[in-house]
Amino acid sequence: MTENIVGKLEALLFIAPMGVTSTQLAEVLQIPKRKVEEGIGELLAHYTSHSNIHGLRIQNHHGKLQLTTSPEVAADIEHFLGLEATTHLSQAALETLAIIAYKEPVTRPQIDAIRGVNSDGVLKSLLRKGLIQEVGRGEGPGRPILYSSTPEFLQQFGLNSISELPPILENAKKNPM
Repeated sequence: MTENIVGKLEALLFIAPMGVTSTQLAEVLQIPKRKVEEGIGELLAHYTSHSNIHGLRIQNHHGKLQLTTSPEVAADIEHFLGLEATTHLSQAALETLAIIAYKEPVTRPQIDAIRGVNSDGVLKSLLRKGLIQEVGRGEGPGRPILYSSTPEFLQQFGLNSISELPPILENAKKNPM
């Protein structure tokens, strides 16, 4: 892969206001999607090879790529930008986030059935914080709203992709999600 393509990919990811697909990058650069994926692979290898010295990473959320800051530098960035300390999430919010992340897309009735309590308030809070999003409607009665995680969720928890979530522990499977 020529460094020129890798550099162009990095620059496009840097200026993109939100996640972009490999197809979009291929169209802009007028190169085959395969070349884009090879270039993204090189960038991923670059950022992960010595992750302790890089302040950036590539995040992949539902096939959309985005250049983000590493979670290791979050406190320094918050201090530099004068942002308030990150608010802590309640136990109910963490439970709900876990259910959504592992089962997405998932409906509120499915979340309620797993948690055993009504999740309306928690869902509204997570939507306001930008950690979850509405992604459509289910096929069941009433066509309930489907929820999934967002790139902000990945950023908040230092993940590059949903696939990096830890496996569900065996004893947790007795109370299935």
